Amino acid sequence: MKTFGVRNFTRALVPLALAAISAPALAQEGAPQLTAEEKEKAKKIYFERCAGCHGVLRKGATGKNLEPHWTKKLPDGTVQEGGTLKLGTNRLEKIIALGTEGGMVNFDDILTKEEINLMARYIQTTPDVPPEFSLKDMMATWKLIVPVEQRPKKKMNSYNIENIFAVTLRDTGELALIDGDTKQIINIVKTGYAVHISRMSKSGRYLYTVGRDGLVNLIDLWMEKPDTVATVKIGYDARSVDTSKFKGYEDKYLVGGSYWPPQYAIMEGDTLKPLKIVSTRGMTVDGEYHPEPRVASIVSSEIKPEWVINIKETGQILLVDYSDIKNLKTTTIESAKFLHDGGWDASKRYFLVAANASHKIAAVDTKTGKLAALIDTKKIPHPGRGANFVHPKYGPVWATGHLGADVVSLISTPSEKPQHAKYKQYNWKVVEELKVPGAGNLFVKTHPKSKHLWVDLPQNPERELAEAVFVFDLTDLSKPPVKIDVAKDSGLPMTKAFRRAVHPEYNKNGDEVWISVWGGKSDPSAIVIYDDKTLKLKKVITDPKMITPTGKFNVYNTQHDIY
Repeated sequence: MKTFGVRNFTRALVPLALAAISAPALAQEGAPQLTAEEKEKAKKIYFERCAGCHGVLRKGATGKNLEPHWTKKLPDGTVQEGGTLKLGTNRLEKIIALGTEGGMVNFDDILTKEEINLMARYIQTTPDVPPEFSLKDMMATWKLIVPVEQRPKKKMNSYNIENIFAVTLRDTGELALIDGDTKQIINIVKTGYAVHISRMSKSGRYLYTVGRDGLVNLIDLWMEKPDTVATVKIGYDARSVDTSKFKGYEDKYLVGGSYWPPQYAIMEGDTLKPLKIVSTRGMTVDGEYHPEPRVASIVSSEIKPEWVINIKETGQILLVDYSDIKNLKTTTIESAKFLHDGGWDASKRYFLVAANASHKIAAVDTKTGKLAALIDTKKIPHPGRGANFVHPKYGPVWATGHLGADVVSLISTPSEKPQHAKYKQYNWKVVEELKVPGAGNLFVKTHPKSKHLWVDLPQNPERELAEAVFVFDLTDLSKPPVKIDVAKDSGLPMTKAFRRAVHPEYNKNGDEVWISVWGGKSDPSAIVIYDDKTLKLKKVITDPKMITPTGKFNVYNTQHDIY
């Protein structure tokens, strides 16, 4: 199979890596025929909307396997072979349009009928294999816009930096920096496509973003107008970065993980200069080789000079010691396949990560460097970072919602505080499941100063649920959650596209909750702010430049892992 080189992946109008992959023009047996133009368009859509869950090679993870051996009908039109259902174009069109109960969103309000038909045909063809991405390739993308010596020696603005919100503007490839005190937009920064996360340096000065196209931005919050001072691409498709936080290594390194190629890269923390790339290809926990073990969530320990790097398809959790990157030491912990997102428990000793298509949560003890527990949950846990609070009956717990189930699972976590000793018997058990009206949760959130747990359902196929959030009273979890119609409160007009309410995020003080109303590319969007104590609407932020806001990251809470 012929593939083009790296330059094709950096074409000016294509922030979407897969759109630039060459493909054979020959039709594949039994698969629908696509013109070259159709195939390029389909690759672009697949990268934007599908690859994150289904994988570049379509082998599946959070989403189903989409390889042709079961997506396409046989040449004679047979729809079943050896007990394996062959979906074919008509069935695939219905799945893409309407979504599934397993957490796949409906696309009939995002894609046209023609685009849905195109994607139904495209995923019956054999996936193309993208090119690799070396340290030399990475170095060629590095741009040091403002050298360290030319940056401010002190904070040059009057913003309350700790209460700034970094807001992803998904479809425009931008980041809005919003003043959490005044609710005014400070700057809209050009970033990679669909920034997945924003992370803070240990010092609180630097903000890092990573786009789905692998572009990393380093933003200096001390500048008179905070803006990008360096960029680099870590791959063609990426999701996660984090800094070095252990004492003596503050702001020294940044690590970023790629979906494609499957590898992670280490950079200088204050310049993004590439230093090292490490492949993650290898064997799964089941002993099978996987060609696309993507790097999912990454967190940085503060009790050791280590990063916790989760490898999605293999189910391996890596503890990477960055104290000597020339002689890198890595501890490999077996857990369960399809690792995704996760967060710290309240003590910051244990990291809990969803092995979502395995329907489990893996807990790593970063002090001992071993797996502490593997906990069964309902279908497809998706915690975001999770939520920590003290349960009135079971003590400290960490919460996760689910893409494929209508509950929030509460898992008991260990505590060294004497007053929590009586809860030890519950540790690493799902002690309670809070009922929500449907599946499709992406994020749960609370705050140490709050008595509420906020739960979104943006992936639910029902409009009335996707456009709302549900709030539990942590002082009385027997009460049903309060439903808040965020889309209605936003004042935005009803549109064909769902106005999905997504990603509750607290301000620094823990008395406000910010929620994105994520509409279509051409529809108005908003951020809706609530008083956490009263659950009353406080403010709606709208702006013509604020297109498809999704994730929001408060600087202080992100810096200190508060959730």
